[in-house]
Amino acid sequence: MKSTLVRQDSDTLADLVVRGMQDKKASDIVVLNLKELKNAVADYFIICSANSDTQLEAIARSVEEEIEKVTGESPWQTEGRTNREWVLLDYVDVVVHVFLRDRRRFYALEELWGDADISYIESEPA
Repeated sequence: MKSTLVRQDSDTLADLVVRGMQDKKASDIVVLNLKELKNAVADYFIICSANSDTQLEAIARSVEEEIEKVTGESPWQTEGRTNREWVLLDYVDVVVHVFLRDRRRFYALEELWGDADISYIESEPA
């Protein structure tokens, strides 16, 4: 396992994920804080939309690069790169979902975790 440059915790990872998404102009970024929910599978789900499969891949790569640069960590598991409609990056405590817009509406993950603390993030950093 690689040594990390900073102590990895879910709050730090969540901030890095959002930064990586913003760097590639992701839209509709939502952070679902699941920490207080019983039986939650992670501390955070972070969801965003992409306008094309090319942007979807660029956002996913940007998130991976941002986290790798700061923490030295790679995702534990990734899914969906072949289909290019929904990429999932699993950092164990933080799970990242990058959707094409219509796929996001179809799966409606925000509704599944409606009792979570939900934060809506501006697409571009201030």
